[in-house]
Amino acid sequence: MNTSYDSLYLFIGGEWISADGRDTASVVNPATETEIGRVPLATADDLDHALDVAQASFEVWRRTVPDQRAKILKRAADLILERASHIASQMTLEEGKPLSESMDEVTRAAEYFEWFAESARRIDGRVVPANRPGVLQLVKRQAIGPVAAFTPWNFPAITPARKLSAALAAGCSVILKPGEESPSTALALARALDDAGLPKGVLQVVFGVPDQVSSHLIASPIIRKVTFTGSVPIGRLLSARAAEGVKPITLELGGHGPVLVFEDADVEKAAVEGVANRFRGTGQVCISSTRFLVQRGAYQAFVEHFVRATNALRIGNGLDSNTQVGPLANPRQLAKMQELIADAVDKGARVLAGGKRLPGQGFFFEPTVLADVPMNARVMHEEPFGPIAILMPFDALEDGLKEANRLPYGLSAYAFTSSARTAIDVADGLEAGMIGINQYRIVATELPFGGMKESGHGSEGGIEGIEHYLTHKFISQI
Repeated sequence: MNTSYDSLYLFIGGEWISADGRDTASVVNPATETEIGRVPLATADDLDHALDVAQASFEVWRRTVPDQRAKILKRAADLILERASHIASQMTLEEGKPLSESMDEVTRAAEYFEWFAESARRIDGRVVPANRPGVLQLVKRQAIGPVAAFTPWNFPAITPARKLSAALAAGCSVILKPGEESPSTALALARALDDAGLPKGVLQVVFGVPDQVSSHLIASPIIRKVTFTGSVPIGRLLSARAAEGVKPITLELGGHGPVLVFEDADVEKAAVEGVANRFRGTGQVCISSTRFLVQRGAYQAFVEHFVRATNALRIGNGLDSNTQVGPLANPRQLAKMQELIADAVDKGARVLAGGKRLPGQGFFFEPTVLADVPMNARVMHEEPFGPIAILMPFDALEDGLKEANRLPYGLSAYAFTSSARTAIDVADGLEAGMIGINQYRIVATELPFGGMKESGHGSEGGIEGIEHYLTHKFISQI
């Protein structure tokens, strides 16, 4: 396996632009705390160039027939799969997750390009019968225009893939700004698209100071659509900027995923699989289960299974095949974990497992289980986005739903029960965009991915995913 790190560039107008004459930002391997690369930061001139190219290429790409767009996207998917081992190693080097998780993510990223390749061929319209003779009434769906897409560092393949595949299938050009902490993975996707024959300038990839890049791009009249995955505060900010230009925005923001485990459930399955779900990606997963609400009669058994499975997890460098939990992505996440746990303990919470940073190099933190966490603790209100699980009992269904829905988040939720009636009631009662019943794996290319309340609006994936990149045009002809 190649463990060297790729050179980093901007990608504008089909050209790979080096860091020469530009400021750069350090890319650090979180398992070793060593610098592995420097990513070039786009200047204002670079951003203006990207905008101009996106506008010009949109006029070409929107007129490219759907069959040709589909062939390019499918070829890109094939290239991503051919290069999956290399792309996955890049992801693990820069983001830290275990190599098995990186490989799974790259594979699923390719699936999005395959899925939306077919969606390109299915962009249709309709003929509406007129209420006057001799009138032809058509409704057409067309590409909305150049897109500004912003993605975070925690899923550097699948999050850009969701946005790029749908927008490109619709006929939009895209300016993508990935997270500067994991840039190589997104550039690998861009290279696959370029090698697959995507016309020059249809995709640009830029890096930079996030606030400066987002304000520059969103303010431009060239950008007609904004899509963002990230934190709730930044989502609010970008939503306000988009509103100034009356531009639609898709937001996939944070969560604080509740899990309801009922007394009639397979408690061991809910606990053991819950540990795998919670600590996947070192807990840096927006749809991760965080608050495990267990009906009182099953609570003690659930705690025992959960703590035992947590203590058995193997922590280490993601390049080690035995690793199940890698490092946190950056020192900011380390500091946040320490602050949240200290605050909870100070207010009376008990630490049942973990709770500390591991000694030595790397941003490693023990998978942590908290119980008896009081409601005034920060972790009960803030998305942990790290390896912290909260266990708490409840009595009746209504009590569990009340706690599950208490927060302003509404991204993912889960429930475990053997009762069909309970499953129906809890699925109807949970306020979340994605719900898993008796399972934690709920993401698939053919299904919508998105939340409600302050977790955002709009969906990616599934037949819904392409709709946000299309606009409707009504034509009445005599």
